[in-house]
Amino acid sequence: MPDRREFLRRAVLAGGSLALLDACRALGDGRTPAERAAADAREAAAPLGPMEDRLAIYNWSDYIPPETIPAFEQAFNVRVTYDVYESNEEMLAKLITGASGYDLVFPTGYAVSVLVETGLAAPLHRQYLSNWGNLSPLFLNPPFDPGNVHSVPWQWGVTGLAYRADKVPVPDSWAVLFDPRYRGKMTQMDDGRDVIGAWLRYRGHSLNSRDPAQLDAAKADAIAAKRNLKAYLSAPVKGQLISGDVWIAQLWNGDATQAKVEQPAIDYVVPREGCTIWEDSIVMPRSARHPRAAHAFMNYILRPDVGAAISDFTGYGTPNQAAMASIAHPVPYPTAAELARLELQVDLGRDTALWDQIWTEIKAA
Repeated sequence: MPDRREFLRRAVLAGGSLALLDACRALGDGRTPAERAAADAREAAAPLGPMEDRLAIYNWSDYIPPETIPAFEQAFNVRVTYDVYESNEEMLAKLITGASGYDLVFPTGYAVSVLVETGLAAPLHRQYLSNWGNLSPLFLNPPFDPGNVHSVPWQWGVTGLAYRADKVPVPDSWAVLFDPRYRGKMTQMDDGRDVIGAWLRYRGHSLNSRDPAQLDAAKADAIAAKRNLKAYLSAPVKGQLISGDVWIAQLWNGDATQAKVEQPAIDYVVPREGCTIWEDSIVMPRSARHPRAAHAFMNYILRPDVGAAISDFTGYGTPNQAAMASIAHPVPYPTAAELARLELQVDLGRDTALWDQIWTEIKAA
């Protein structure tokens, strides 16, 4: 294991985040899918020990209401350590290069696949998740974790355009990012998957395309739009939308909802060409030191009242169907017509290296 981790550490330093994912896939965990499934089934059926008095959580920033952790601590007599990250790659880099001590992480779908393939995701002990039936079937059995062997649905949302309705008309197409009238007042995410994916959708392609010609066109569009961008910026752009320094931002819908609390002029739109729909999940790393407490937390957030409070705070959709009636402004589940314009990111496999190269060239242009 130390040699493997050293290889991966060097991949992070030398090749960037997407190169890290490619290195992880190349190494895998040495087992076939059938061998992994059989071992996971045996492990999942085994009982866990008694409840521990500690829990270590590693989650995205601004992704849980302030009262949730203290309420859990009081109810279960468990002290929680809570750290945050800003990208899937930041979280993966920590886990894969040897950081241990986290009991729960919150990856997006394609990152769940990487954790499973590398053997870093522990199987769920479903017998401890008595509230599982509260989940909507729409968010179960996802392509990144068939059967939800390793993941509990957490939140879902889309990556479209937030905008200042008092400054600009509705930007209903990715083409708005070409408009020189808004130069220096627009941003895109600091994330290659989201930026390249948006320009693929703009041309009518899958945001998971592996076609070199389609990717070349997306790169050219991204570089052309970059002349008008203030920056590539993810969650921190909320403050700039609120202040008016930014008028149009590629952003997650929940972050836009949070910003709208402080600045009602902020609105949100899914471009007509479509965009990403994503599902974040809770995964227990195999190195978790407090598995019983981890399952207690996962079951706790599946309570309707707790699930409702989480989505009220984040502004994102809840997979917890039982919580929907208690949410002040619930995000409705997508219709079949809406799903046709939305697309999940999937693991790109060996083509990740090509995407990494393109993203590097876009940022350097």
